[in-house]
Amino acid sequence: MKRILVIEDESDVREIILDILEAEEFSVIGAENGKEGVRLAQEHLPDLVICDVMMPEMDGYDVLKILREEKTTSTIPFIFLTAKATRENIRQGMNLGADDYLTKPFSRKDLLGAISSRIQKKVAIEDKIQAHLDDLRSSLSLSLPHELRTPLNGILGISQLLIEDFTEMEPHEVQPMLADINTSAQRLYRLISNFLLYADLELLVHDSERMKFWPKGSVKDPNTLIQKVANETLEMFPERPADFSLELQQNIEVEVPPDILKKIVEELLNNALKFSDKLEKVYIKTHQDQQQYYLEFFNQGQGMTANQIAKLGAYKQFDSSRSEHQGAGLGLAIVKRLLDIHKGDLTINSIPNQITTVRVSLPIVNVEVVESCD
Repeated sequence: MKRILVIEDESDVREIILDILEAEEFSVIGAENGKEGVRLAQEHLPDLVICDVMMPEMDGYDVLKILREEKTTSTIPFIFLTAKATRENIRQGMNLGADDYLTKPFSRKDLLGAISSRIQKKVAIEDKIQAHLDDLRSSLSLSLPHELRTPLNGILGISQLLIEDFTEMEPHEVQPMLADINTSAQRLYRLISNFLLYADLELLVHDSERMKFWPKGSVKDPNTLIQKVANETLEMFPERPADFSLELQQNIEVEVPPDILKKIVEELLNNALKFSDKLEKVYIKTHQDQQQYYLEFFNQGQGMTANQIAKLGAYKQFDSSRSEHQGAGLGLAIVKRLLDIHKGDLTINSIPNQITTVRVSLPIVNVEVVESCD
């Protein structure tokens, strides 16, 4: 049974609406003012809110703003009741996140039609999200056990050796074993973090309300960030520093949060190093035009065919029997999702066993230049 909250300061109007909805077998809650309505919405989490616009103390716009700012109530469908529905009023409500308007006086048919439309839309969105979750769950069940087991086996196996033979081992024998445990643990941590991040991104791109809670910001000094991430990534590939180079152009403010740019660089550089061998060159170039900032990752490693690039997705590794690379194939999928969210783009060009170029484009922050007058 769907629960509907009706916020209306005119008791006669409120009771009429509640009676209509009860007759249609909805579970109903009535609130006589905006403050009470907010409290009841937060307490009961209704499936839909019907709210008058003009109310004393707290009007409908304030109610909607509060509900949209809180995660638990941000996605509840919201219908305004108003005696005057001018374009300005409607635009103001829609900008705050209203789903529909009903103009007083309205008919029983209008009321039930608006409610049915909004509930059906919410159900359709939830069904779509559930379908994506089911696909995600299926992929996880196939790939996650193996990917988790590999580093976990390393941690368990080496630590067991240390437990059994510790008293007979010299410090110089223990040190590399501890380093191997740390490497496996770092790999396990990164793998779990990527799985959780990708699951969150899949939900995010199919539920626009979640975007309100996604981090925002910009990077004023991308060169320093890229250099720092490159140094940290190369620590995981101790034999590769001589193979790597950077060609960074002048700094320009990029319209993406620092943690997001860090993740993009980290995943793409990790892939470039992982899918190439020692003495095969890997390098990063940057450049920009008036609107876009470009990051290009080059490697002379394994590469991909056009068909493999077309089928690129999470949990897919190509030629895994030949290359035996670790990981769940999530890096590029995560980068693609992050770029979708931040209005960026990803293109891949590859000639197998020769060269692969992964190009990222991101919007730059436009700074208006104001000329002073003498």
